[in-house]
Amino acid sequence: MKNTVSTVVFFLRELMEFWKSYNPDFAVYLCMLVMAFLWLYWLYFVPLVWQKNLDHFKFSFLRYTGSVICHDHKRDTINRLRNIKNQNTLEMPPPYPNGWYAILESSQLRAGEATFLSCLGEELVIFRTQKNMVFVLDAYCPHLGANLGIGGRVIDDCIVCPFHQWSFRGSDGQCTNIPYSTSVPKGSQIANWISQEMNGFIFIWYHAEPTEIPWELSLSMEVVRERFVYHGHNEFYINCHIQEIPENGADIAHFNAIHNESLIDNSWFQKKVLSGRYGYHHWKASWFPAPGKLKHLATVNLTHTLEIFGRFNCFRMDVSGKQIGPSYVCLEINSFTFGKLKIIQVITPIEPLLQKVIHRFYGPRWLAPLMKIFICGESLMFERDINVWNYKVFKRNPILAKEDSSIKQFRLWFSQFYTSNSKSYSEVANVGW
Repeated sequence: MKNTVSTVVFFLRELMEFWKSYNPDFAVYLCMLVMAFLWLYWLYFVPLVWQKNLDHFKFSFLRYTGSVICHDHKRDTINRLRNIKNQNTLEMPPPYPNGWYAILESSQLRAGEATFLSCLGEELVIFRTQKNMVFVLDAYCPHLGANLGIGGRVIDDCIVCPFHQWSFRGSDGQCTNIPYSTSVPKGSQIANWISQEMNGFIFIWYHAEPTEIPWELSLSMEVVRERFVYHGHNEFYINCHIQEIPENGADIAHFNAIHNESLIDNSWFQKKVLSGRYGYHHWKASWFPAPGKLKHLATVNLTHTLEIFGRFNCFRMDVSGKQIGPSYVCLEINSFTFGKLKIIQVITPIEPLLQKVIHRFYGPRWLAPLMKIFICGESLMFERDINVWNYKVFKRNPILAKEDSSIKQFRLWFSQFYTSNSKSYSEVANVGW
């Protein structure tokens, strides 16, 4: 102990002598250099995260406990169910279409960890083994109902119940061991879910028909990993039916209706510095479904330009998007300004009228400063849609203009994700109480 104190005192004296031997300005320059280094490091190597919850949009339904989404007040839940009742539930399609769903970001589940998640009307436990294999099971132990995702331990390829230490194999949900018993009772099995990890997400296959074979989850980012890096993501919670969100891509007229004003219009800068409109965004769009065996795919093409002061057209972007089922979209953007970018969009239905939407952004490393600007701009544009979705109702048979033909085409395409066994809103939301 005495030697340790002496060493510390010695280094403190040496440090004081070091500072005395240098000009005081040296400390200022050193601090500026460190700050510049940290700023450049943040600019190029720290992903940008943009998060907005319902309370940012005058909603206050959620609070967070780890990776579990909980309700802040029973009153809020009741009010949301009343909102469902106020809408004509006969107008609404089933709340959970069939398809692949991203239920968790890969970074939120480390090796040897298990977590609980409620989505799609299901209670699930997701766990990752030490060999980096991910499994998804129903959350509750068939023994006495303990939640395997809260306190459960991962051993080999099994999840161990925190209550009586029954072990369940991830590949099939079968109970493999009861430490205080020499046998395993018949029926000691938990439903397991087909899952796949891709593009920074853990996906599960959700389908009302148990025998339906999953389609392939295509467009992996692994093939371009050397040229593209992850630059950040945004995350939103939205109060609407899931179908409303992908339908935006087929709603050609809405682009120039709510996305035409520039991002600084109506801002403090525009009001105080600029006397008129700074600029307008112009959009050209098309949407069409894929035929045949790839009928679960659809394509949206966008062309964007920004008109400044009514004279100059700049920031042209050509966007090609692949809609894969009801909840997964891959966008590729080609721009002279930003180069080639990729965006992954996923939608997860947390509740019948509560959707979690995430966009992940990928591009070259050298583009990092512009990517941060791009993420902010895309997030602000998306919030314009959210401000509509949060307060609208779903119309099963809307009155459409002849120019809205792509919306009718989209709804016909999207109907394939509902089947005869898909649960209705009344069944899922229990709005008959």
